[in-house]
Amino acid sequence: MSDSAVSDRPDAAALSAGELMDRIYARQRHVYDLTRRYFLLGRDRLIRELQPPSNGTVLEVGCGTGRNLIAAARAYPEVRFFGLDVSTKMLATARANIRSARLEDRVVLGCADAADFDPERLFRVGHFDLVFFSYSLSMIPAWQDALRRAHDVVEPAGGRLLVVDFGQQERLPSWFRRGLFDWLERFHVTPRADLEDALATLCKTANGRLAFHHLYRGYASLAEVFR
Repeated sequence: MSDSAVSDRPDAAALSAGELMDRIYARQRHVYDLTRRYFLLGRDRLIRELQPPSNGTVLEVGCGTGRNLIAAARAYPEVRFFGLDVSTKMLATARANIRSARLEDRVVLGCADAADFDPERLFRVGHFDLVFFSYSLSMIPAWQDALRRAHDVVEPAGGRLLVVDFGQQERLPSWFRRGLFDWLERFHVTPRADLEDALATLCKTANGRLAFHHLYRGYASLAEVFR
């Protein structure tokens, strides 16, 4: 499947958020992966724990430069991968990276708002075996809506939703927490203090199960919802 099968045109609701992200990452996208590797902790653990079924489907919400999709596609060669992002500039970088990795036949991209997207329109896929967020939920203003939408498109029988993102730094020095949060705010990044509660609510509505882990003394959180 080629990414030529989907539209690069964002939904109207995605335009304002997309323009903001385009402004923030117009230049940063070129060095994003080099700089973020040192503090976006837990991403590779999430990829190891995906373990999708053979011939399964996996969606990343907020795929950015495509770094995670490329790593996951290499780790699971019999799986189809999809990624969406609200930033057309990030998607341009992701598309170039995926093409360089020669994975364009197995990784499909689409532009949409994470809180309101139609996977059938974007990818011609109704549900996914796995959906994941990797340090993107903290950048989505309507993050609870994005979680609910992602949960909606997870396969109801045995699908999984995974999230890795900044935690609340609860076991780290207060000066470190203040400094990190101040720095993140410059990039419109807000660690979600209510993430565990929001995921627990999703589980209750669908009789699911939640596994929630605090990593690196609270620096990051890794969550998994089983449907």
